Amino acid sequence: MPNLRHPAYPAADLLRLESLVPCRESQVSTLLSIFGERQQFSFPSIFIYGHTSSGKTYVLQTLLTTLQLPHVFVNCVEYFTSRLLLEEILLQLQSCSGAEQTSPVHCDTLNDFVRLFKQAVASQELQDQTLYIVLDRAEQLREMEANILPGFLRLQELTDRNVTVVLLSEIVWELFRPNIGCFEPFTMYFPDYSIGHLQKILSKNHPPECSADFYAAYINILLGVFYMVCRDLKELRHLAALNFAKYCEPVVKGEANERDTRKLWKNIEPHLKKAMQTVYLREISSSQWERLQQDGGEPGQLKGLSAHSHVELPYYSKFLLIAAYLASYNPVRTDKRFFLKHHGKIRKTNFMKKHEKTSNHLLGPKPFPLDRLLAILYSIVDNRVAPTANIFSQITSLVTLQLLSMVGQNDQLDGPRYKCAVSLDFIRAIAR
Repeated sequence: MPNLRHPAYPAADLLRLESLVPCRESQVSTLLSIFGERQQFSFPSIFIYGHTSSGKTYVLQTLLTTLQLPHVFVNCVEYFTSRLLLEEILLQLQSCSGAEQTSPVHCDTLNDFVRLFKQAVASQELQDQTLYIVLDRAEQLREMEANILPGFLRLQELTDRNVTVVLLSEIVWELFRPNIGCFEPFTMYFPDYSIGHLQKILSKNHPPECSADFYAAYINILLGVFYMVCRDLKELRHLAALNFAKYCEPVVKGEANERDTRKLWKNIEPHLKKAMQTVYLREISSSQWERLQQDGGEPGQLKGLSAHSHVELPYYSKFLLIAAYLASYNPVRTDKRFFLKHHGKIRKTNFMKKHEKTSNHLLGPKPFPLDRLLAILYSIVDNRVAPTANIFSQITSLVTLQLLSMVGQNDQLDGPRYKCAVSLDFIRAIAR
């Protein structure tokens, strides 16, 4: 029995739509209720948000295309200025109305867009039904002119036409709302896919040469390994296609059948652990990964492909590490002699304290205040360094890394009076 029902749309289209958007029937049903019938006025603006790969763009594109609703779909990252965005919407409107484009569209302001929009939707087809303008990656609108986002939210009111603007974003509406206030859109959330949803979606893409149960067992193993570190449907689909040949290898060789899940798991387990090192990184291509699986090598054996072989720190972070190292191992009384050009006359003496006869590297790093770190930084950097937020953010990052490196080493922090000390091992770890 179909889950999607609506009297304004054919049952065959709704059944086909339900098969194309598995595990999103609830969201599609809500959208159909909001859209209503073709000729009815819908909400002026709809805001849909959710994490990456939660199906926002795919569901809306599939819904509008399957039901053949007039729509304009624009990615705000591709059209990153207000002029490019407005002109692209008008160009797609001309194709929706069936009018032949005789001259390029020029639209510099929102007032021009409203005027040209009324002309573009003057055809009888667009007047009789709702037109949907979908703006994907809508968070880019915040970087445009201040009137662009409020104008889109009130486009139905400004043009007096049956139009609905749909904003798709990965961030919440509270980060969009202007300080001067604007029309509040209808807000809708797309939750992440659960492991059961991912199992169902990925199992639908089984190759024709294998059974559905065999591929579903493989997907179950794959999700058991990667679900805790990766929820991205696109990435999981790529990993499933990349490692399936290795999973089928014992069956192809005749060493096991499709129900010997224990043998199949032992065969695929080491290769899935290797694949864990390249999740999201795309350090190697699919063909190179398959060649590594055949040779039994490690991903890092391909020269120039490992992202961990060389780490380039920010410019000032390098000098901050050097300054922190110098402040940790040199006494305070030596700063004047090391970092000032005119430090005065140095008096030679053979007197040394007992603990100074031991190498400072054996005694370990000493704590130092922030003012001393910045003073050494200013003296070793050639150009003039302003104490900006960028400098302090890099200091915070280095201190955070140092604190994380101390976890499990029984290091005692002196509460709010804690002073940072950078060791040589920490600098070598950062460099690696």
